[in-house]
Amino acid sequence: MSENRIINLRRAGIEDLTLLEYWDQQQHVFDADPDDDWNWAYELTRFPSWREQLIAEIAGRPIGFIQIIDPAEEETHYWGTIAPNLRAIDIWIGEKSDLGKGYGTEMMKQAIERCFLDPKVRSILIDPLASNKAAIRFYERLGFQFEENRQFGTSVCQVYKLIRKNWETHKGQ
Repeated sequence: MSENRIINLRRAGIEDLTLLEYWDQQQHVFDADPDDDWNWAYELTRFPSWREQLIAEIAGRPIGFIQIIDPAEEETHYWGTIAPNLRAIDIWIGEKSDLGKGYGTEMMKQAIERCFLDPKVRSILIDPLASNKAAIRFYERLGFQFEENRQFGTSVCQVYKLIRKNWETHKGQ
């Protein structure tokens, strides 16, 4: 990635409300996450210890969003009863014109590194829609391994896991 394409992650805040609501209406974003109502006006004003919400930018231009949670601590218990010392990531690129340029890969690598900065974190979970074959291939290229099929709300998902030692081996390739 060239110098002017370095991706910076910054904390999302209420100043990002309009942008995130706009991105939520983009067809490729909706297709990847049709069931969620992110309630941005509320969530962008809260900063619980179990969650990070991040905007990815290139030279100050927002290109995507990442959410990292501790699924054992997350208040809605989306993941159900789950072991401690895990993280879960949600990620998307906001504009369709920014897809396929390697931005998502760089964003995800930074998010993974961020998760594993905490030495207690053993693994990272993701839950793409079972029908989202492109996302599944993307996560598999990053070293995530299939765990199980699971239904979250009305969405049929495939749960994938990235184990710390597998990432340490994979990132050196």
